[in-house]
Amino acid sequence: MNCIFCKIIAGELPCYKIYEDENVIAFLDIGPVSEGHTLIVPKKHAENLDTGSREDAARCMETIYEIAPKILSAIGATGYNLGMNHGAIAGQDVMHTHFHLMPRKEGDERTFVKTNPSKDALASVAEKIREAL
Repeated sequence: MNCIFCKIIAGELPCYKIYEDENVIAFLDIGPVSEGHTLIVPKKHAENLDTGSREDAARCMETIYEIAPKILSAIGATGYNLGMNHGAIAGQDVMHTHFHLMPRKEGDERTFVKTNPSKDALASVAEKIREAL
């Protein structure tokens, strides 16, 4: 399979992992729209939400419910956007179901434009979040 998320899940590609259990993995987006922008991904491959299982969708939401407050606390955010791009027409770049949790801080410009932080900056944010989890 040529899916980048499947390769991350298999350990073939690196990521800034902040959470993992037997069904779900969460890691930082390398093109974040905000500090702590996290992807929540079911380990079982499905191109989009309606081709996967309800169980995997529910597991992702349960993970978001558990980790979101801790991510916000770790980076000093007070809210977040939760999003999903369903299909290429909606901006889905990786054809593997995933959710975007985008923390927001008071005074931030609410934008959905990707940024390009350094590897050191991403590693630092990931470490802060892992410590909070």
